[in-house]
Amino acid sequence: MIERIAIVGAGESGTGAALLAKTKGLEVFVSDQGTIKEKYKNELQAHSIAFEEGQHTEEKILNATTIIKSPGIPDKADIIKKAKSKNIEIIDELEFAFRYLSGKIIAITGTNGKTTTTLLTFHLLKSAGLNVALAGNVGESLARKVAFENHDWYVVEVSSFQLDGIKTFRPHIGILLNITPDHLDRYEYQMQNYINSKFRLIQSMQNHDQFIYYFDDPIIKAEVERRKIVPDSLKVSLTNSDAQAHFDGRVMFFDLGHNLFSIAQQDTTLKGPHNLINTMASVAAVYSAGISMDSIKAGLKTFKNAPHRLESVATINGVEFVNDSKATNVDSVIYALGSYNGSLVWIAGGIDKGNDYKLIEDQVRKKVKVLVCLGKDNSKLFQAFEGVVRVICETQSMQEAVSLSLKVARPGDVVLLSPACASFDSFKNYEDRGDQFREAVLELKKEVEGIQNTEYRIIE
Repeated sequence: MIERIAIVGAGESGTGAALLAKTKGLEVFVSDQGTIKEKYKNELQAHSIAFEEGQHTEEKILNATTIIKSPGIPDKADIIKKAKSKNIEIIDELEFAFRYLSGKIIAITGTNGKTTTTLLTFHLLKSAGLNVALAGNVGESLARKVAFENHDWYVVEVSSFQLDGIKTFRPHIGILLNITPDHLDRYEYQMQNYINSKFRLIQSMQNHDQFIYYFDDPIIKAEVERRKIVPDSLKVSLTNSDAQAHFDGRVMFFDLGHNLFSIAQQDTTLKGPHNLINTMASVAAVYSAGISMDSIKAGLKTFKNAPHRLESVATINGVEFVNDSKATNVDSVIYALGSYNGSLVWIAGGIDKGNDYKLIEDQVRKKVKVLVCLGKDNSKLFQAFEGVVRVICETQSMQEAVSLSLKVARPGDVVLLSPACASFDSFKNYEDRGDQFREAVLELKKEVEGIQNTEYRIIE
């Protein structure tokens, strides 16, 4: 009898799971209560996979032996509660993919820094010549990767929502970067539930596997002390010299497998203290995977981070323009402000998500010479930083914000777009906001250089 799989949700995760199920000869049905994106609909049709959109037909879902639930669908969804009442197995796409996977996994989770660390880890393995795939919350779903090709290593960015649906999923190397309050509405507003979700990362790991975690995070440290940790533990720290990977104030220092080596942050392409953590975790992971230190150091010099994360766009007249549009809360802006020592022109604003600007007041006072407010309602920014920043301006246009920033900046300054707010008042999303910033900067650079390169002749 062919196992019947029902997939609830037809985004990247659900479609990837459907493709894997089909390649394994399973009977599969996909259901999405919303509208399925055209590209996913075309894929399902091309592979003759039955699907529906705009509804959940219970008789087509609740007769499955296993239901694969997309991470964005909460357990309290009606169709999931009915499936549970019938004792149907409910898993995540990550768990489903793992059951057919033959390579090794490096899985990365944490509230912040996941994407950068995942991309860097993948880059270091890839540049060392390994057969490696990038999957999870960044790029394509793990199931899609497993469906069509075998890899020796899979580098997977994992969210708490995905971890909620795993049973046997086992990374050979697991990285936990940090835990701060997030998505608490999904976890009954109980912080411990969210913490427990993150620690599911290591629930199936074995004693010869490697668990890399940020030792300075008070929540992680407390949890590690009270839990029985089965895999080998490797600490990353900015302050504790006993950690196997730590920052001594000058360089990142590593003591891995009785081998000692150091790396200066200036020999990497990433800035800021938060990226010291990301880099140390990534280096420890790939070294554990067998990559040589020479190869790691070469790879660190060629890495390009994902856009909108302290992305250096251009320098105009000695002023560097940096796109940090991904910074949609104060916690993220703390990292951004800490990445620069000189004077800043700070572009901020959008839809405030309950920010406590007191958290960054001291850094803003020391570093920000001009605040450019870009949003429909900037009253909270004005209230928070009046008397803290000498000059506060307001604009509703990205082009105007960029142009104004260049006018008030001096050579050596940095113009930092790090909004601390959501983007939906004026932009489609944070990517659109960052893209518009990049376009405005590059256009301004072209304009300024055009003026500077114009030749004048005096005709007598």
